[in-house]
Amino acid sequence: MNPLVAIHDFGQSIWLDYIRRNILHNGELQRLITEDGLRGVTSNPAIFEKAIAGSDDYAADIQQFAKEGLSADEIYARLAVADVQQACDLLRPLYDHPDNGGDGYVSLEVSPELVNDTAGTVAEGLHFWKEVNRPNVMIKVPATLEGLPAIRQLIAAGVNVNVTLIFSVERYRLVAEAYLAGLEDRVKAGGSVKRLDSVASFFLSRIDVLIDPLLEKLAAEGGEKGKLAQSLVGEVAIASAKRAYEVFEEIFAGPRWEALKAQGAQPQRLLWASTGNKNPKYDDLKYVEALIGPNTVNTIPVETLDFYRAKGQPANRLADKQEVPVLDRLPELGLDLEALTNQLEQEGAKKFTEPFGKLMDVLEQKRQEALAGATA
Repeated sequence: MNPLVAIHDFGQSIWLDYIRRNILHNGELQRLITEDGLRGVTSNPAIFEKAIAGSDDYAADIQQFAKEGLSADEIYARLAVADVQQACDLLRPLYDHPDNGGDGYVSLEVSPELVNDTAGTVAEGLHFWKEVNRPNVMIKVPATLEGLPAIRQLIAAGVNVNVTLIFSVERYRLVAEAYLAGLEDRVKAGGSVKRLDSVASFFLSRIDVLIDPLLEKLAAEGGEKGKLAQSLVGEVAIASAKRAYEVFEEIFAGPRWEALKAQGAQPQRLLWASTGNKNPKYDDLKYVEALIGPNTVNTIPVETLDFYRAKGQPANRLADKQEVPVLDRLPELGLDLEALTNQLEQEGAKKFTEPFGKLMDVLEQKRQEALAGATA
């Protein structure tokens, strides 16, 4: 059996971390759904920057929107919303299936410029929710301190939310709390929480990219600390994910959760993000194979999807205990994981803000060219 299809037998859903107009039109996304069991799609500003600025797929629409007098921001929103709508429609049969398991969703992210703006995030989230006008869209909101109340407010408003840029277990706990509080707010207001879904996107490979060099430097110094550091190289991201999963099992159990579950609420599944391997020393499927387990999603780039189709070996490994209590040993080496993950959050926001700025520049240039051509 195709490993991508078989992975669902272990309770995990595979989503694609990629969107581009050509795969919507040429049948590629439909093939992935039909043959590979793909169960969702995620996007972000960097993905749209590559799609829109790196192809001619959108040229005619950009020209048309420019002539209609739309700004660069408005053109971007029109293009992104149209792509997400089409992807939602392709995944709608899965979403409508009685055994959909919280799948069939397509994620659209609020502007990265709103990363520290609660009110702006809520306003844009509600705007995108209305514009896409599909029940199987998820609005992506960053897990910054300012994003937490936005998550609660959007859930309370009945908006599906994909919480992004989670790097630490502590922040994940706050995200899950915001989700529960949002559900409770909605119930108190008389709203329904049935078919209201959310995922918490925990970013993985970037953790090891930052921390591995620090560990390797300590390992090179030798001694007992050096041995300990060497044993932790390449292990922090997976350990963080497994600890987060323990928190997930703790939070979505007990009286508080059971009261919401009785109202039809679904647990906020953990979604493993940034799972494409960035270190040539590691296996291409490092951040996929180790984290297969119930009530989880893995959103993976096209290259990793191809790797898994070719050589994936699905099994329930998420509950496997690690020989070394990785996270508990980091303080012995003078490494403050919370401070490091805060750094990753800031860098992660920048990784989206910069390509989004480039995209706005490209769209403004194309807009001006279209207007100049119209008046020539």
